[in-house]
Amino acid sequence: MARAGLDKDPHDIAEMFDEVAKGYDRTNSVMTLGFDRRWREMTRQVLDASPGEKVLDLAAGTAVSTVEHARSGAWCVAADFSLEMLKGGAQRGVPRVAADAFHLPFATGAFDAVTVAFGLRNMNDTVAALAEMRRVVRPGGRLVICEVSQPPLKPLRWLYHNTILRGLPLATRPFSSNSEAYSYLAESMRDWHNQRTVAELIARAGWHDVEWLNLTFGVVALHRATNP
Repeated sequence: MARAGLDKDPHDIAEMFDEVAKGYDRTNSVMTLGFDRRWREMTRQVLDASPGEKVLDLAAGTAVSTVEHARSGAWCVAADFSLEMLKGGAQRGVPRVAADAFHLPFATGAFDAVTVAFGLRNMNDTVAALAEMRRVVRPGGRLVICEVSQPPLKPLRWLYHNTILRGLPLATRPFSSNSEAYSYLAESMRDWHNQRTVAELIARAGWHDVEWLNLTFGVVALHRATNP
C-alpha cells in the first residue's frame, strides 16, 4: 500500500477497501465516536434533495450515506469501485453500481445532484474526479462533498494531528480486519487539504458558487457548489 503522501494507486485503494469492508461501518462509528451519523445527517440537509430527484452517491461504500439521502424521497444510487464494500450494503435496498470515479457509467446530465462522503481524498486526481462528477450532473444541479478537513484553530489542529490521528490505528485495531489500512487512512486525513484549498479545487473543475461549512470544529467540512 502506497503511503498517503504519495500518488494513490486506484487498484491499491480498491484492494484496501475490499479488505476492510467487513466491519467497516462499525469501525467508522468507533473511530468517530458516533459523529459519523451526525455528519451524514448534515450532508443530507445541505444537499436538500427533493422527492423525485436523482442523486448519485459516489464512493458510497456500503451505502450507509445513500440510505440517508434516500430519506428525502429522492432516487439515490450508490456507486463505488470496491465490490466488497458494495456487497456489504446489499441489505440496504438501494441501487448499487460498480464505478470508476474518473469514467462514470452514466449519461451526461443524468443526475440532479452528486455527493461524496469521505471519499474524495482517496481519488488520485481530485480535479479530474470533480470534473467527471460535473459531467453527470445537469446544469443547475448540485455538488456536496463531506470530507475530513483541517481545524482552523492552531492548538486544536496540533491536538488533532498529534493525538487523535496518531492514536487512530491503535484505537481501531480491535475492530478492523486490516490495521495497515487505518494507518493509511490516518495519514490521508493528516495530509488532506484545508477548506479553502478544497474549494479552489472544486472551482477549478468548473463548479460555481462554491462555499463550505465546518463541522465539529473543522475536523470535517461540507463543501457545496452548483453546476452552471
